[in-house]
Amino acid sequence: MVILSHTVLLSARLLFSFFVSAPNSTIALSNLMSNIKNIDFTQYIGKDLGGVTVLRELGRGNMGIVFVAFQRSLKRQVAVKALPKALAHNTRASEQFRDEAEIIAGLSHPNVIPIFEMGENEDVYFQVMQLVNGSDLRTIIKNRLKYPVPSKRVLPILESVGIMIQVLDGLAFAHDEGIIHQDVKPANILMEVKTKRPLILDFGIARTAQMEYSSGGMIVGTPSYLSPEQARTEQTDARTDVYSAGVVLYEMLAGSLPMRKEKVRDLLLRKINQPDSLFIQSPSTFSPHIDSDMEKILLKATAGSLDARYSDCRAFQQDLVRYRDTHLRSF
Repeated sequence: MVILSHTVLLSARLLFSFFVSAPNSTIALSNLMSNIKNIDFTQYIGKDLGGVTVLRELGRGNMGIVFVAFQRSLKRQVAVKALPKALAHNTRASEQFRDEAEIIAGLSHPNVIPIFEMGENEDVYFQVMQLVNGSDLRTIIKNRLKYPVPSKRVLPILESVGIMIQVLDGLAFAHDEGIIHQDVKPANILMEVKTKRPLILDFGIARTAQMEYSSGGMIVGTPSYLSPEQARTEQTDARTDVYSAGVVLYEMLAGSLPMRKEKVRDLLLRKINQPDSLFIQSPSTFSPHIDSDMEKILLKATAGSLDARYSDCRAFQQDLVRYRDTHLRSF
C-alpha cells in the first residue's frame, strides 16, 4: 500500500505485498494481479465510495487499485484503495483486505500511514487513507546511485540512521499491539517531502493472532528482505522485522546489497540452509561509509540465528541512537 501524491510517479509493483508459496519455494502470485491489470477502472471515476468522490487512478497492484479521491466532509484529497469483489474469489484475499484496514486503524503512530474510513458497496471493498506527498525509500536509494559524484551516491549516514530510528519506533509500537509487519523493505517506507518523516506502508500481510490464515503454509514477504524463519515458514515475532529493517539500513548506507545474482528459489534455500552467507562481503569491506561499529550493529540485526539477533526493535533502536550520539555529532 503505497500512497503518493499526484506529483510522484508510482510503480504498481510497490503498492502491494509479494507472496511466495511453500514447500517448493516457487513464486505463487495470485491471479489477482493479471486480472486487475486488465480491468477498466474508468467506471469508478466520478463515483462516490462512502464519504469520498473518486477523481482519478493513482496506481494498481495484485491486491487492488489506488485512486485519488475527494473527501467531501473535510474538503481534502485522500487516497482510496479498492478491491473489486469480482476478483476477491479467494476468501483469504477479502479477509486480508479487511484486516489490513482494521490493523492500521488500530495503530495511531506518526510513522504509520493512517486509515480514515473503510467500507464496501455492491462492487468493491475500499479503504480511505491519507494522501501523502512523498516518494518511497526504494526510489530514493536508486536515484542516489545516479549521482555523478561517488560520495553522493548514498544517503548521508546521519539521515539513514535517523530514518531507521523512526522506522524502528513505528515497528516497536506495532509489535506492542501484537502486530508483526513481515514485509519491511524500502518500497514500503514512504518519505514525506515536507517533514522528511518516514511512514511505514503495507500491513497487508501482517500477522496477528486473528490472521492465522495469512501464514499457514506460505512464505510471506519479499525474498531479499525476508528473514530466515520466514523462508522456513516458521512462526515469526518481532525479530523478523528486526532482520528486514537491518537489511534496509544496510542498503541505505551502502546504496546496494552485496548479494549473489541468483534465482528466487536459490535465494530462499540459502536463507533456509546458510542464512549467514547471504552477503558476499562484510559491510565495512563493501562500503567505505560503514565503520566497524556500524558493521557490528548491521551484523547483529541481520544475524541468521534468532538468538544472535536483536531481541526487539527497541534494542536495535537503542544501539543506533547510541551510535548517532557517539559518532555523528559533527555531522
